[in-house]
Amino acid sequence: QVQLVEFGGRLVQAGGSLRLSCAASGRTITRYAMGWFRQAPGKERELVAAINWSGDRTYLLDSVKGRFTISRDNAKNTMFLQMNSLKPEDTAVYYCAADYTLMPIVVLTSGEYDYWGQGTQVTVSS
Repeated sequence: QVQLVEFGGRLVQAGGSLRLSCAASGRTITRYAMGWFRQAPGKERELVAAINWSGDRTYLLDSVKGRFTISRDNAKNTMFLQMNSLKPEDTAVYYCAADYTLMPIVVLTSGEYDYWGQGTQVTVSS
């Protein structure tokens, strides 16, 4: 079992920055693909960013490219989402997720992820 806990969500003004962290426990994440999802009120959950176990392949949602960066530190069992130039439309609950993979692939489908955190609220004011 892998337990995931997100940190870093808060209220921020438009144009500001936040760094979300996802701390894993229970097992090392060295063979886990990881992802950040978000869900805004009344909207479907969407994949924002994903990273393979070695950190050399990533995916970013088009609307966050150039503003968000996903990274991981396997030695610290932690994944990060650096969010810059935040917009009100980035307001959502952000969840991290983990999926054990045999190959260092990026996982893009929410149904593939086995473990989820409880989420952290990000609110961007205009």
